[in-house]
Amino acid sequence: MILYANSKAVVDMASLLTQVKNCQLCASSLVDGVRPVVQIDPQAKVLIIGQAPGRKVHQSGILFNDASGDRLRQWLGVTTVVFYDAKQIAIMPMGFCFPGSYAGSGKGKSGDLPPRPECAPKWHGLLLRHLVNVQLILLVGQYAQQYYLTHKPKTLTETVQQWRTFGPRYIPLPHPSPRNNIWLSRNPWFEAELLTDIRQRVAMALA
Repeated sequence: MILYANSKAVVDMASLLTQVKNCQLCASSLVDGVRPVVQIDPQAKVLIIGQAPGRKVHQSGILFNDASGDRLRQWLGVTTVVFYDAKQIAIMPMGFCFPGSYAGSGKGKSGDLPPRPECAPKWHGLLLRHLVNVQLILLVGQYAQQYYLTHKPKTLTETVQQWRTFGPRYIPLPHPSPRNNIWLSRNPWFEAELLTDIRQRVAMALA
């Protein structure tokens, strides 16, 4: 086990984050430009793996700095101060940069594009090596779930319904976007059962 109080480990982490910040891997595909956004510290006990920053996050540089973040913090039962304390909660999207939106793409869809596929294979493994204290990983949305879960039910609803089967380490969650209000209203078990469980587990991990 690496002791992260060691200065060399700290330098290694800082160097890695500098590389992430300067990444140009998919710059040619990002209409709005490159701005990788992550929240990482080796002391973190909880890790949130989401999708990709939205336009508002791209502009502010603060992850979940929107209505989705307000709902996610309510789901987890944590304050804004705790949520943005990297020594407690790490946040690592599947794509670190805003991928752009479907607007004007001619595909007849709305909302943001999927996370760039190059990002997670390039950076996640390197960052995870430093997160040796993480006790709980929250997989927010289908992209994180498809990438990290070996057992993949056919739909996001089936995946979230089976949260107990993924062991003590992972909890799959729907995206907290207001776009999912209909899903939440159709699945009352989510708030009645899963949220009760997740708040307890987050509190235990952070204690």
